[in-house]
Amino acid sequence: MYLVRSLRAAVAALAVAAATTLAAVPADAAPLPTIVLVHGAFADATSWDGVAAILREHGYRVVTPDNPLRGPAHDAAAIQRTIDAISGPVVLAGHSYGGFVISNVHDPKIESLVYIAAFAPVQGEVAQLLLDPIRFPGSQLLPPALQVAVVDDANGVGGKNLDGYVAADQFNTVFAQDVSPATAADMFAHQQSIAIAANLEPSGAPSWAGTPSWYLVSRADRVIPPASQRFMANRMGARTSELDASHAGLVSRPDSVAAVVEAAVPR
Repeated sequence: MYLVRSLRAAVAALAVAAATTLAAVPADAAPLPTIVLVHGAFADATSWDGVAAILREHGYRVVTPDNPLRGPAHDAAAIQRTIDAISGPVVLAGHSYGGFVISNVHDPKIESLVYIAAFAPVQGEVAQLLLDPIRFPGSQLLPPALQVAVVDDANGVGGKNLDGYVAADQFNTVFAQDVSPATAADMFAHQQSIAIAANLEPSGAPSWAGTPSWYLVSRADRVIPPASQRFMANRMGARTSELDASHAGLVSRPDSVAAVVEAAVPR
């Protein structure tokens, strides 16, 4: 009899706890958005691993699609296909060239945009202009650090294309000087080259013009000069913060980057 009373008491306590929890959550609470993280050039989706892990621990569904790195229009269409498969709201983030791509994605499900040391073009602008050494000096992404190679590409001329990549002996010092040599070697192993033509393709109308946007400047960036990043963040009216990090701040400081992404989640 004592066991029956104890079980009844335990069930009653659980019921009270469940009711209290449910009462604490508004009935009309909006669902958490899906966070889509778009990688940039000279990287793949694994560059977001640390950030994605933190966001998932905080209860978010995180998607890290492949960015083909063929050109803004082509790549934006690939990211759009990922978003098409998502039901509910989306927070869309891009790193580096990934920012150029997300600027060309237009979807009503996108509630906010996040730029991590990223290109944020206006209509008709090409990425190379935002690396202009006269206006924005400081980029070290030049030969011999920047190398070119002919690669197989079904979208290229005759099934080939001219791609750029970061040389092995320069990757750590130019792209990610604030990570260990071992981490840089792993990043290099995951490096994806980008079509040279991608940096010369004009942007369409930017999605950030009508979408709340956040921008995280990497103050020690040796790829996209910090002055260029601040220029872009200012003209787009983004909520801007800065981080003492390399171009690969999403790898070296995933906690800080995840915090900016989470700050863009509508409350």
